[in-house]
Amino acid sequence: MANGQDDVRMTLRVSRDSGQTWGPLTEVRVGEDRTVRFLLVILRAALQHAVREDELPRNVARNVELSMGTKREIEPLTAAEGRRLLTAARDNRLWAAYELAVRIGLRRGELLGLRWSDVDLLDGVLTVRQALQRVGGELLIVAPKTQRSARRVALPAECVTALRAQRVQQIADQKAAGHNWKGTGKGLVFTTKNGTPIEPRNLNRSFEALSVRAGVRKVRFHDLRHMCASLLHEQGADARMIMEVLGHSSIRVTMDIYTFVRLDSQRSAFDRVGQALRKGDDMK
Repeated sequence: MANGQDDVRMTLRVSRDSGQTWGPLTEVRVGEDRTVRFLLVILRAALQHAVREDELPRNVARNVELSMGTKREIEPLTAAEGRRLLTAARDNRLWAAYELAVRIGLRRGELLGLRWSDVDLLDGVLTVRQALQRVGGELLIVAPKTQRSARRVALPAECVTALRAQRVQQIADQKAAGHNWKGTGKGLVFTTKNGTPIEPRNLNRSFEALSVRAGVRKVRFHDLRHMCASLLHEQGADARMIMEVLGHSSIRVTMDIYTFVRLDSQRSAFDRVGQALRKGDDMK
């Protein structure tokens, strides 16, 4: 059983970018529910390996149930705020990125890792095959977040228009950069003026400045996915379609995260209930 115990100990010593390591489970002090869930996934995997090697009779971690924890209040941008944001983005170098984030809910890494070979502007289809992330101090191309994150999404006409403009802009950037162009070979849709990949944090900064200019509430760039889901839901899309568009790993993720309803939608629903009840009174 020693090998199984070693696997568990080694697995729990998770290294972070800061260089900090976590020791035995009893020493782990965390303030976020996500971290607790992450550790449980690792522990389950380590114990399951020990079970397969006949070093443990069963995986007791499978019986652990976590509480729902504390969820961050989600109040996505409204359709009116989305319109102001996209209008303000029209003269921004990353206009197409904002169109894709708002209209089809691409993640930040999926946007920055998108290649022209992943986009069919004639048929209006985008395929998510990779993502760009900073890992250990380096910008790396990585696989999509989950198996379902690799997906094909129909492109709205507005996204096609913005992507065509992005292509024209990139060609102009390449001509202006001349021999200093560094984008050859990668084929990324979104690059700097010299063709290098865009630093994810710079996209965040661009979004913060754009939000101020557009006069919309301060939210995270990732919250544009929530906005996309919210608008799809309000227009009648079911949870399965939202799951497929956003690339969630399961329908449960979609239901857990995006089952919020705006207060104005609640009021509208209550008004319809009130109207139905009044009609019933009129019939008496």
